[in-house]
Amino acid sequence: MSYLFETEEHTELRRTARRFAETHIAPYSRAWEEACEFPRELYGLAAQAGMLGISYPEHLGGHAGDLSHALVASEELVLAGHSVGTCTGLHSHGIALPPIVAHGTPAQQERFVTPVLRGEKIAALGITEPSGGSDVASLRTRAVRDGDHYLVNGSKTFITSGCRADFVTCAVRTGGPGHGGISMLVIERGTPGFTVSKKLEKTGWWASDTAELSFAECRVPVANLIGEENMGFYAIMTNFATERIYIAGQCIAIAELAYRESVKYAREREAFGKTLMAFQVTRHKLADMKSRIAAARALTSEATTRHLRGEQNPSLYAMTKNVATDMCGFVVDHAVQIHGGNGYMREYLVERLYRDARIYPIGGGTREIMNEIIAKAEGY
Repeated sequence: MSYLFETEEHTELRRTARRFAETHIAPYSRAWEEACEFPRELYGLAAQAGMLGISYPEHLGGHAGDLSHALVASEELVLAGHSVGTCTGLHSHGIALPPIVAHGTPAQQERFVTPVLRGEKIAALGITEPSGGSDVASLRTRAVRDGDHYLVNGSKTFITSGCRADFVTCAVRTGGPGHGGISMLVIERGTPGFTVSKKLEKTGWWASDTAELSFAECRVPVANLIGEENMGFYAIMTNFATERIYIAGQCIAIAELAYRESVKYAREREAFGKTLMAFQVTRHKLADMKSRIAAARALTSEATTRHLRGEQNPSLYAMTKNVATDMCGFVVDHAVQIHGGNGYMREYLVERLYRDARIYPIGGGTREIMNEIIAKAEGY
């Protein structure tokens, strides 16, 4: 099943992404998940195949397109690659680069965006802090102006690709309390005072490294400030809108893969002298899974179309994320149940998908925060 907005161009992009994933990800997906990392060389291969520059301007080294193209390619990478962690790590720039593309100077874009799209550098986004997750307006990492530099002190956590990122697009406090005192600053690897405090061990996404970062009297050039000082919160919120739709797309991909694995297993596995598919209870489980995937895909299509029209609709994007993450949790749970004891074994893909899916009601703004956004929009 495809998205409502798909054209022949999207279909061809699916083919390209599928070929790349089948060749360069699928044969190694389980090994990379167990090793908790994938080779850095994969970024270069992905760039050559056009998988890193989708939805980025051509003058920066991208391949044009928009969010709809990114959703389609991401889905196919998961479906054919069988490693959500690898795909997540490979595209950490999807949340790190947009603020630079939207608000950075041409010099900053050439310095930070283009090398990433070529597969030469890795980018990460640094928002969340150990002291508070979804409460972005209360972040504590402080950047104090000192001549041509900022002195940065603080820490970040749950940073995707944080262990090996060449730079982090980081939210820092340059002004007073609240959202009005936040700026975006690019902090580069190798800057004195910038350290990877810890590589975090997660429930899912094993192939994607996740880090806790610390900054101690870290001197960052003022030239690395993205946009105007104390105007970073707007960039963060704009970023969240796209990220939430993208998260919905990832949930659809995971659920679709879990569904396909379940259909295959139900047709092959026998119990009481017949296949699992011969039991009505199994068929009804699969029907429920397919129906919920279709519903989430339709809403994501709507949200994507409206976003591409330029609509500012945080409530719709919050609904889309919640519907998709709820659906994904339901589908992967049913997939494990259909597989029975085998669904609890790591040699079966659905076990990994079950673990991978749990982050989505948390990342990109928790389910509870999404409901608050919806409630405010409705006036209650």
